[in-house]
Amino acid sequence: MSRLVKKSPSLCTDLPLYNTDICNKLHLLWQLLRSCFGPTGRLKQVHNNIGGHVITTSTSSVLLPAISSSQPFVNLIKTSILNHVSRFSDCGLFAAILCLSLIEQAKQSGLRENVAIRVNKHLLGVCTSYLQREDCGCKVKLDFCSSQILIRLARTVISSKPACVLTEPETLHISRLAVQAFLLTVPCNSPGTVRLGRTVTVCVEGHSVLNSAVFPGLLVDMPDVFCLSRVENLHSSPLRMVLFSASLAGDLSELGDGMIEVHPGVDTDSQILDQLLELGKQVVKDEVKLFVCQKVVHPVLQQYLRSCGVTVIERLGITLMEPLTQLTGAQPVATLHTTIPAKAYGKVSDLSMRQFGSKMMLHLQPPDGESAICTMILCHRNETMLSELKVVCHKTEHVLRLSLREPSALLGGGCTETHLAAYVRQKSVNEVAETVTGLGCSQTEYHRGVEGFCRSLESVAAALEHDGGNSLMDLTHAHHWTLPADVMTEHMEDSLGSCGCGLVQSSPNKKWTYLNTKYQPFSPAPLSIHTTAQPCVLDSFTAKLNALQVAVETANLALDVRYVIQDMN
Repeated sequence: MSRLVKKSPSLCTDLPLYNTDICNKLHLLWQLLRSCFGPTGRLKQVHNNIGGHVITTSTSSVLLPAISSSQPFVNLIKTSILNHVSRFSDCGLFAAILCLSLIEQAKQSGLRENVAIRVNKHLLGVCTSYLQREDCGCKVKLDFCSSQILIRLARTVISSKPACVLTEPETLHISRLAVQAFLLTVPCNSPGTVRLGRTVTVCVEGHSVLNSAVFPGLLVDMPDVFCLSRVENLHSSPLRMVLFSASLAGDLSELGDGMIEVHPGVDTDSQILDQLLELGKQVVKDEVKLFVCQKVVHPVLQQYLRSCGVTVIERLGITLMEPLTQLTGAQPVATLHTTIPAKAYGKVSDLSMRQFGSKMMLHLQPPDGESAICTMILCHRNETMLSELKVVCHKTEHVLRLSLREPSALLGGGCTETHLAAYVRQKSVNEVAETVTGLGCSQTEYHRGVEGFCRSLESVAAALEHDGGNSLMDLTHAHHWTLPADVMTEHMEDSLGSCGCGLVQSSPNKKWTYLNTKYQPFSPAPLSIHTTAQPCVLDSFTAKLNALQVAVETANLALDVRYVIQDMN
């Protein structure tokens, strides 16, 4: 009989935001994520207590899953941010820093939680309505007739991840490749519903980043060097190919579930091999030139096919099955016991060999010269940098795809945050009487809620500075500026250069204020329609708008929690 253990009572925490331990953990998480933010963010090394792989990163999608906490309240916020990142790939740190700042500001303001929640919700509506307006002062239209603005958008995502350790030429090179790969995955002549293609990433360690490249079509590993000369001779177009998802290793276990009855004296291995060779004969008869299998191909079948001039690729893996079917039009064959139907065959226009470092790869080119499948070869000097670069390139691809849904971008470098803060302050002053009536609070409470909300936005912009400099905002356009730590205030105009997004230049007649200091509310002036300047730093409109909503809603959820009940068994 097993020993009975008495269950421990659940742990109930009342008013978690007044619990010192929880508040300290939230502040520590805010400091940790804030220090990672932006192009000059500090890197974090993550490893467990018993060793294992060490991760060096500043990316939210890698860092947050590696952070474990025994406090459910902290995990609630972390899970909400990770859900945003899984859907939009970008602006995870922005959402987390803003969310934690809103919670901290609500506590410091002394507002009742229900009032802070209502004010935050109202101001979120003010921000989203403004951002979706055509005349929004911090939104830029994306022109797909030119690749330059797409490259700037891609460059912003890539340069914000310092763990990639890229020089300026390398950053620009990867940004161009990301845009090239994105454009190759958008079908040009696809009637009806458009189905985007896919970029397959192949990593090559130990080579210069500038050796990275993008190829239309698919590159697959080809370790068998004896097939090189045979592949070089295949130039008739198009080439017929067949794709198997079933194992062709000849094992009885691959025949499926159920009972197998074997008669005495029957050589099962010989019978299965005969079946495989019959399959090979049909393939040769149907003039197939490329034979691909997701799993293992029996050596005898491989030898027979190659002797008949067929190129064989085995162990393709499940990851490449979908892009290969999309590229060639082949339908995966799931059994070797039936005749291969004619509609299952696919086509490629050409086969060629390409070498990247120690990798020998077979290049499969689309049959019509146009396909929405491409391969990105990513090179870097070591494994850590290459791993981070691969993550960042996937994020960049997702951000570029989001631009198809909403062809707009927001000003980066903290300018959107400061611009929104100035706009909210001005609008709140002008419409305070009717707003407080609808929210059911006093004007004093409303003003304190507005101040906390705007300071939270400004704190995100200020988080971009990690070298002891000061963050400022100009009192004309409400853009974000950084004053280096070693510059005297009287020489400020000569040292500021341009704003965070690069759209506004410094001038002697401009006035500035330090962030998180009081200033007279003003309406941010639109930029001149005659200006030819273009922003250098851009953020995804769709990702940042959702991140703003997630940050405010998660902060409101945290403010609304009264009890945390934790099962201790």
